[in-house]
Amino acid sequence: MSTFGELENLPTREIWKGVTARVVQSELVTMAIVELEPNSVVPQHHHVNEQLGFVIEGSVVFTVGGERRECAPGSTWRILADVPHDVQVGPEGAVVAEVYSPVRADWAALPESAPQPPRWPDLQ
Repeated sequence: MSTFGELENLPTREIWKGVTARVVQSELVTMAIVELEPNSVVPQHHHVNEQLGFVIEGSVVFTVGGERRECAPGSTWRILADVPHDVQVGPEGAVVAEVYSPVRADWAALPESAPQPPRWPDLQ
């Protein structure tokens, strides 16, 4: 992978039904722009990766370790390793940015789709 790139040229990976990610990865960190369809659900799960993120567009309701919070543009989250969490996406869908450490090696096995214009209009 080159040092520089454009989101519109990155392939997408379907993480869950209605949840796709564009991934930029280094040796130690994964960054993802995640596009979530309206009313989609990320089921409860946990992973060894720490996760930081923020909402760019739309809204999501996060439940992290039993704490529930509605997140709108500008809202942030911090999820420590192995803490259970889930997401319910609002009726307008959402675009979020997330960073994981260590890298999301499990995502490497997911099939990639051809690059598509991003949902977030300011990125086109």
